[in-house]
Amino acid sequence: MKRSAVWLGIPLACTALLGSAVLAQPPSGTSAPPDPGSAPPPVADIGSAILEWVPPVLQQLGTQAVARESFTLDRSMLAAAAGMMPDTDENVKQAIAKLDGVSVHTLRFAQPGSADPAQVEAIRQAYHLRGWKHVVSSGNTGGPVHVNNIDVWVVMDGANLRGAVVLVDTPKSLTLATVAGNLDPVDLLHLRGHFGIPRFDGDGLNHQDR
Repeated sequence: MKRSAVWLGIPLACTALLGSAVLAQPPSGTSAPPDPGSAPPPVADIGSAILEWVPPVLQQLGTQAVARESFTLDRSMLAAAAGMMPDTDENVKQAIAKLDGVSVHTLRFAQPGSADPAQVEAIRQAYHLRGWKHVVSSGNTGGPVHVNNIDVWVVMDGANLRGAVVLVDTPKSLTLATVAGNLDPVDLLHLRGHFGIPRFDGDGLNHQDR
């Protein structure tokens, strides 16, 4: 008899708890006031914003290309790649550890000079208008013969580099590589040639940490 009373008491207790929970909820159509001690809503991650934005004209250029390649490596992918590097690449591994991600877009064209020069220049102007600092410019950007042109823009936060873009414009291809993180300028130099980031002359970048 006692056992039956115990089992009958369990549903009654659950019903009482459920009723208390319902009474504790705010009326329908209203929301509970925010808890003053709760964390504020998360703000947009600057690294994601840097990686995800590309000049809109890049898509227009893509319609002229015969091949298009795009990829993004997040922090976990980069960490896995760094784990497979030899110890002799310690400077590179340290730079990778400071990255939030890498994004690369490559367009390939059938004939030399197929890319509309005005649209390529519009890519450069897009970063200028967004306030990125132009630290590297090499090659021939307007002469009679089209050769490899390399541009690098950076976003600085004090002495730290939060984002960088490398644009390489060749007669038959265009590569736009974006990195985001919290780097020293010299870290970007160590990352050249890795993860699709083109190599470039870093003389202009060397002066950013002075």
